[in-house]
Amino acid sequence: MGLHEPIFSLEVFPPRRNASVCSIYDTLDGLEGVKPDFISVTYGTGKHADRTATARICATIGQEYGLAAVAHLTAQYMTREMVDEALDMFEEAGVQAVLPLRGDCVEGREPVGVFTYARDLIDYVHASKPRMKIVAACYPETHPEASSPEADIAHLKEKVDAGAEHLISQLFYSNEDFMRFLDRARAAGISVPIEAGIMPVTRASQVRHMSQTCGSRIPAQVVRMLDKWEDNPQALSEAGIAYASEQICDLLAQGVDGIHLYSMNHPVVTRRIWRNVEPLFVEIPNSTLF
Repeated sequence: MGLHEPIFSLEVFPPRRNASVCSIYDTLDGLEGVKPDFISVTYGTGKHADRTATARICATIGQEYGLAAVAHLTAQYMTREMVDEALDMFEEAGVQAVLPLRGDCVEGREPVGVFTYARDLIDYVHASKPRMKIVAACYPETHPEASSPEADIAHLKEKVDAGAEHLISQLFYSNEDFMRFLDRARAAGISVPIEAGIMPVTRASQVRHMSQTCGSRIPAQVVRMLDKWEDNPQALSEAGIAYASEQICDLLAQGVDGIHLYSMNHPVVTRRIWRNVEPLFVEIPNSTLF
């Protein structure tokens, strides 16, 4: 399978602590027919089990499904030794790219203080594993802790200058917000590919939670969807699939570099969206992203 133009990718996460590890096969098998250029695999807050699970799933994606995998790696609760162990695991698993993140704060737990920001971890990965490609996150609506949109773009430029070769955006529900961010990034000299992160609306509580934690704006059209179908999960899911598909069509019409779909391990929703937009992605045979 070749690379798509524009790029199309997915995110999956390891099974929850109390779930069987085999459930990831249900997710991956359920994606049959979907053709991502890579699948990114999330990571916890630094425990040994986190890197083991992420590495195993990346290996499964590569060896059993023939797809490229990007391993997430969080920074603030990691020592250098823990990062070295994770990178060695990823390398052994055939991972070609890693996505360093600061990671979520955990109440009652003190950061280690070695890698305070994602940029610090990008620097370290770039130096210790120079052959490993680096992907980084970006925030169309500005990182909640940034002092201004301009400061946020400056920090993003630092990530790119440190070695990030590809960017994936946090979720957003207004394409206008993303396109304004893209203009600011390009004006600042950031020229690497930037994928637009799309999370389908499937549950009202999830949308509101992500809005609070990520600072993503809920536009009036989505508010109306939530108000009308919050108590009808099937109807809300159908509306969410339609909304995400329309978002993707509009973004591609505006010439974005790619789409990163936050699958939330819901293969049925992912397949439905892919069927709606697949004709808009041109496959380039015998080409790879990483």
